[in-house]
Amino acid sequence: MSSIARTIAVFCGSRLGNDPIYQNVAEQAGAVLAREGIRLVYGGGANGLMGVVADSVIRAGGEVTGVIPEFLTVREKMHECVSELIVTASMHERKQIMFARAEAFWILPGGFGTFDEMMEILTWRQLERHDKPIILVNTANWGEAVVAMLETAVRQGFASEQARALLQVVPDVETALACSVWQERSAPVPVDTL
Repeated sequence: MSSIARTIAVFCGSRLGNDPIYQNVAEQAGAVLAREGIRLVYGGGANGLMGVVADSVIRAGGEVTGVIPEFLTVREKMHECVSELIVTASMHERKQIMFARAEAFWILPGGFGTFDEMMEILTWRQLERHDKPIILVNTANWGEAVVAMLETAVRQGFASEQARALLQVVPDVETALACSVWQERSAPVPVDTL
């Protein structure tokens, strides 16, 4: 059975970036999630684009689950106003919980942490540990270089065309929403096998 995901994990920067359009897309993402009644699962911080997405969902009356490792609760300023806050022992546990809770993944502008999260969730899908949509919102072509890296890996014979196709690249949040169709499964992959 197919349906629009009811919980979406958003991976994005703990900084704002140097173009206001990045903040705009984060605000739009939060507004769209709240409008559609979709719960946000994200990294739990109050800073940067992560904080912008969470604040936007909260302002619009939506539900937010933040997942943050203990050591980042001060460094990234833990968000105190989310509906649910989960403090984990490690980064890996954080990603496992976000994976387990989400039915789709949106990649918004971000840096090394965002790339790490995207690559891990993409690798898990390539290894058939899940079949949840992974969507890069390529606002102002911010993700052009990372997409080029993936396509270079295909050209060099280190990845298949099929693996590259597991990451959908879209221009905006509304298109990301339309692509967030989840195939409900009776037996999800246990988190501890990832």
